[in-house]
Amino acid sequence: MRAAVLRDGEVVVRDDAPEPVPALGQVLVEVKACGICGSDLHFVRHGEEMLRLGEQMRGMPDLGDMGPTRTDLARDVFMGHEFSAEILEVGPDTTTLPVGTTVTSIPVLMSMTGFEPIVYSNEVPGGYGERMLLSAPLLLEVPNGLDPRHAALTEPMAVGLHAVNKSGIEQGTGALVLGCGPVGLAVIAALARRGVEPIVASDFSPARRALAAAMGAHATVDPAVMSAFDALAREAPGRDVVVYEAIGVPGILHEVFRDAPAKSRIVVVGVCMGHDSVVPFFGISKELNVQFVLGYDPTEFEASLRAIAEGEVDVVPMITGVVSLDGVPQAFADLADPEQHCKILVVP
Repeated sequence: MRAAVLRDGEVVVRDDAPEPVPALGQVLVEVKACGICGSDLHFVRHGEEMLRLGEQMRGMPDLGDMGPTRTDLARDVFMGHEFSAEILEVGPDTTTLPVGTTVTSIPVLMSMTGFEPIVYSNEVPGGYGERMLLSAPLLLEVPNGLDPRHAALTEPMAVGLHAVNKSGIEQGTGALVLGCGPVGLAVIAALARRGVEPIVASDFSPARRALAAAMGAHATVDPAVMSAFDALAREAPGRDVVVYEAIGVPGILHEVFRDAPAKSRIVVVGVCMGHDSVVPFFGISKELNVQFVLGYDPTEFEASLRAIAEGEVDVVPMITGVVSLDGVPQAFADLADPEQHCKILVVP
């Protein structure tokens, strides 16, 4: 089958990817749409560093032989984890939804020997291909005749919902979202659904600020013109504040510690690949509360799909491009320009 893969630091399309065959508890699906995620852009540029940092981490659960295998960058790497698909074939002795059902799933493939995240893998095909395997117990049927392209945004919207849930924000609290890429926009959508007001969004890009307003921000600010924290103070004077950092570049946390209002809660959802530093004096003096977040849980994933299907969240403004497999390499390059694109979907 055809699939776009990462090879020697470049995204290329191959015509001879192995045809996936479903085993017990698995289904073979045809990919209907798959979003290109910012983490995939990071992996193309910083894959070796991401793998190295992962190996340095201590305190993670030891899954032994049941856990994922290490990705080998000397071999082709399959990617694509924001997908919707149609069931083509059901594995042996497996009971699940009927063939022809449109589904999405948390990106994890389970087998009798363990599990493998459908993120960066030498063996498990992802959403940047014509077909892939999914775990039958994790399937969610796409409801209400929802466009599969919109259903593909379930995964990134779940990331934003998780960040908002972890923050514990309530109505009456002001929210500041720093960075209006897909993750920041997903945070804004989740905040708007919760009835938080005001939501202030900050980004250098006029296009991204317009998207933030479309997703529910009450005020947007260009940090080159006005401090995001000054804008927040103007919109929410005297309010308790939660700050969502969705930029993920070195130096941002230092600025947030320095400028955030006293007693603020800071939720770090942007992934910074470099070293960062903070001045603890700022955090101690202002009694800042810092929460790092990652991913989502199954209930948040399902809730995000339901919200999109029922029209509670409109993801259409985020979709700024659609490409075939042949267009994937150029799409990765195009996403470097925030004025040009937000979310590009791959429709194999």
